[in-house]
Amino acid sequence: MNKIVLGLFMAAYLLYACGGKEEKTAEETSIETAENDWISLFDGETFEGWSKYGGGDVGAAWKIQDGSIYLDASNKDGWQTGDGGDIVTNQEFDNFHFQVEWKIAKDGNSGIMFFVHESPEFAYPWMTGPEMQVLDNDGHPDAKIRTHRAGDLYDLIESSEETVRPVGEWNLAEIIAENGNLELYLNGVMVVSTTMWTQEWEDMVANSKFKDMPGFGKFQKGKIALQDHGDEVWFRNIRIKKL
Repeated sequence: MNKIVLGLFMAAYLLYACGGKEEKTAEETSIETAENDWISLFDGETFEGWSKYGGGDVGAAWKIQDGSIYLDASNKDGWQTGDGGDIVTNQEFDNFHFQVEWKIAKDGNSGIMFFVHESPEFAYPWMTGPEMQVLDNDGHPDAKIRTHRAGDLYDLIESSEETVRPVGEWNLAEIIAENGNLELYLNGVMVVSTTMWTQEWEDMVANSKFKDMPGFGKFQKGKIALQDHGDEVWFRNIRIKKL
């Protein structure tokens, strides 16, 4: 038996002796570790980890439908549903990478807010938390305003390009916040990039509809909120990674 054949025989024997398992490469191990870093914020079956903004259980207008959080807007009360209201995570986050898939009904409006400070002095999440807009750009009147379209940092920065999908299709939204650096992604494309809590940030807020809200965009740790704007909207595959 020559040396090459002997070498192959020994390699096969060792693989058999070890149960036939191959060692993972460094890249495979890194990918697996990265996936394990994600924290699920929605189990697809319950509202565990979520509550109504201001306290109490999630309103009855929010339902679980086919593994997603769904806002049933059939009982509307102004721009919110009669028994809905905005919902927030029970946990607060500072540096994070947040992901969620959303789809909106025709002519619908909603939003994803972050760094939300839940306190009796602030009646709504948007009084403290900046918002990544969720919107039917083709049907909702808010789409006529730049910085109010899907993917925009609402009323502050418009998307660098529009990557939103048609009504009824799922969109992947991502918010990455780390040490003041903020990036918003919609369907894999970075559409907003800015730095929070700088003089430029303060000036931008001062020129927005939030100028008279002393708590807006100030908090460096807070909750994630899903908005009840009185329109049907769905959210699924909600997860976060602490950075």
